[in-house]
Amino acid sequence: MRISLPSQFPGPIEKIGRRAAARLRLSMPGKLVTIYETQPCIVANLSQTGAQVRLAKPLAPGEAAFLQFAAEEHFASVVWREKGSNGLEFEVPLTEEQVLETRDFADTIDELERRRMLRIARDWITGGN
Repeated sequence: MRISLPSQFPGPIEKIGRRAAARLRLSMPGKLVTIYETQPCIVANLSQTGAQVRLAKPLAPGEAAFLQFAAEEHFASVVWREKGSNGLEFEVPLTEEQVLETRDFADTIDELERRRMLRIARDWITGGN
């Protein structure tokens, strides 16, 4: 598991529109860990500067948490809350390489899930277990 440290700071992030960095749309499982609890989440999008996560009990703006996904773990602050979602800002921005690795990992998850569903359908059709 990789933990962001200040020495990994990638340098200045160029602002794109109203966002600090371009977003990568995902639907990847993760965990949001606070001092009170750990809850599963879905990482809906990701950029070098933050993420949007969907979860059962969104946190209040200003709260802090570790976001765990793929082989990553990043400290973040909640910057906004909507029904079922939180916007997170990373304390230390991700590198472009980390974002691209996450995209590749998410593509792998999709393929594994597709294969799992095909296996379930095949077993159902053939009466297998």
